[in-house]
Amino acid sequence: MISFKNGIIPAIIQDITTNRVLMMGYMNKESYKKSIYENKVTFYSRSKKKLWTKGETSGNYLFIKKIFIDCDKDTLLIKVDPIGPVCHTGYDTCWKETNKENFLFILEKIIYNRINDKAHNSYIYKLFIKGINRISQKLGEESIELIIESKDSNNKYLLNEAADLLFHYLILLNYKKLYIKDVLNILEKRHIKKQND
Repeated sequence: MISFKNGIIPAIIQDITTNRVLMMGYMNKESYKKSIYENKVTFYSRSKKKLWTKGETSGNYLFIKKIFIDCDKDTLLIKVDPIGPVCHTGYDTCWKETNKENFLFILEKIIYNRINDKAHNSYIYKLFIKGINRISQKLGEESIELIIESKDSNNKYLLNEAADLLFHYLILLNYKKLYIKDVLNILEKRHIKKQND
């Protein structure tokens, strides 16, 4: 049973993929129930005395993946899949942090947003709507260009081609409704199995 002291409970929001703490807010019983029902984090504003769903203005929703209650039952830990920056200032967290070490996940979300928003001026969306054949062809072209550059001694060109390949690989995964974390899970399982053999 959750303890809503003075009618509210603190809710710590954590990115389920990177484990980074994103923000902290408060919930009352009504906002908690709404969060569960809609699967998006809704807070209770103590200053405005009303509910507010994170992302209702910006579109940067916090999609709930798991909810934990601490041992005293008076604090929530909510693991989320955030869409876009969490802070209204544009930072990834409310502590003005930018998630550079996990930029791969940020790039994946940018690709998802471009496609989901049907951003017609976006290269990503234009490639996406051409379908799997064109996406696969583009990935093949980038693979060949990387191989060609690997035979030369110019690391600048090599790294640029590697970046192009990875970028198009993420678009392919998105088209197949898969995520980089799915690939990382397989690699991790292989690593663990090899250690145990």
